[in-house]
Amino acid sequence: MKKTIALATLLSLVSCTDEVLQSYDKSQKPAEINIKGYSKPDVLQIRLNGQPVSINGSTSYTNNIETKLSFVVDEGETDALEIYNNENGKQIAKYSINYNNTDEYKNLYFFNLPGIYLQTYAVKPQVNLGKVGFELIFPNLGEYSGSSLEGVKGILKRDNGMVLAEFDHIGKDNFSALKVYSFFSATAPVYLELYKPGTTEPYFGTQIIKVTIKQDIGANMIVLQEKLENGITVVKGDIDVADYL
Repeated sequence: MKKTIALATLLSLVSCTDEVLQSYDKSQKPAEINIKGYSKPDVLQIRLNGQPVSINGSTSYTNNIETKLSFVVDEGETDALEIYNNENGKQIAKYSINYNNTDEYKNLYFFNLPGIYLQTYAVKPQVNLGKVGFELIFPNLGEYSGSSLEGVKGILKRDNGMVLAEFDHIGKDNFSALKVYSFFSATAPVYLELYKPGTTEPYFGTQIIKVTIKQDIGANMIVLQEKLENGITVVKGDIDVADYL
């Protein structure tokens, strides 16, 4: 009987030791995330695994938002980084960070405006006096048109058909290269035609896709959006990020 008790005790100790060793042997990886964001007028809160992140002593922030997070990620586990509207509690974005994807989140950029959230970094470009500059982004490309393209070609024209600028690639994730032309009118509209890359075919459908865009002297950073109007897919260019910078 004593031998049986001793053996059971030994097995129990071995089992406990194994559990302790397993917990200490679990692989870990340091994670560092540089966050650069902007929000106006919404006040935001960033949470890591449900806990509010403090930036300069505050757990709610607006306008320029910059911080650096450092933590440890365990193999087999997932850490949740979430962005909330602090005033109404609505979740705006969520990022799942695990042992295998930490490199994808070394830099996290976002731009939050009424009705739109861009996962990109926006810097207002410098445009010489008397010039107009355009950068474009198309974050919801394909949402209503069903297009599988990752980018489109754009041709910016005056109402008389004169070409002002050509954009070889307007993508979902980053603003296009800056295109500049001489300012000619404070009231005359400009139009952006959208095509499949490298072609003169509309990126969806058969009719020319023509977007009316306002032009301000200086920098313009236009967000293109697919929308449904009376059941028909259209493209709008109503948001100018440069107005907020």
